[in-house]
Amino acid sequence: MPDGGFRGREGESDVYYTGFAVRSLMILDELDATAAERIAGFLKSQPLNELSVVDVVSWMYSALAVQLAGGGDVLAEADPNWADELVAQLEGHRRADGGYAKTHEGAAGSTYTSFLVALTYELLGRDIPKPNSLVQFIFDRQRDDGGFVEIAPMRRSGTNPTAAAIAILRMFDSVDDEIREDITHFLRDARSGEGGFQANSRVPFADGLSTFTGLLTAQDLGLDGILLSAHVREFLTSELEFPTGGFRGATWDDQADVEYTFYGLGILALLTADRTDDETNVPTENE
Repeated sequence: MPDGGFRGREGESDVYYTGFAVRSLMILDELDATAAERIAGFLKSQPLNELSVVDVVSWMYSALAVQLAGGGDVLAEADPNWADELVAQLEGHRRADGGYAKTHEGAAGSTYTSFLVALTYELLGRDIPKPNSLVQFIFDRQRDDGGFVEIAPMRRSGTNPTAAAIAILRMFDSVDDEIREDITHFLRDARSGEGGFQANSRVPFADGLSTFTGLLTAQDLGLDGILLSAHVREFLTSELEFPTGGFRGATWDDQADVEYTFYGLGILALLTADRTDDETNVPTENE
């Protein structure tokens, strides 16, 4: 957009979509200094202390990428106490269950929001307060199907909250063999005949987001043979990629956008990184 940011499928520039666009440009090696300077101008116009947790992470990632690409330090003129103020803002989301709520008004922790907060602390180079409490919060979100849920009342695990949960557990060295076995069973149940992962075992189609997070989780945990790379690539390029450029979310979707294009590029990057494909290790539908 003219202000240097990126939008979703409609509307004005948005910090959330700008974050996906910046990361996509980095994957494509197309984030040059000129583009970075324009994006920096947009980021400077967005008050960090007024953003939601999800937008804070997008802003932080984008600011770091812009600086690395030669667009300057977006925080060079910020208040010296900006990091302390941001931490105080994040801790305003902490709840008695050990997790972080989506909003200041939220009554209970969210698995995904807790993951975003943990990422922000990493970007800040700071330790998250009461890490054992956060880890226990995550363990409390695991269900009998082996995966994890987004909020406490949910009974069926989802691919995306499971990925967020595992990311947090890995941050605090809390993944053991039992967790790996649980996640293996869950991901097998969540895989689709189309070649990707479903949002959960009951959803009748695969999607780009779940396929990206499911693949990333499997790679992070060293789980081999859950999906064949060739099948994933075929699903991605034949069903989700548009010949005019970009990726859509799932087969029911009718247009590409910045967010799902990042997931498409991310899947391709993960497939390129995964050189351990062995068809003999891929379980059948009956296993």
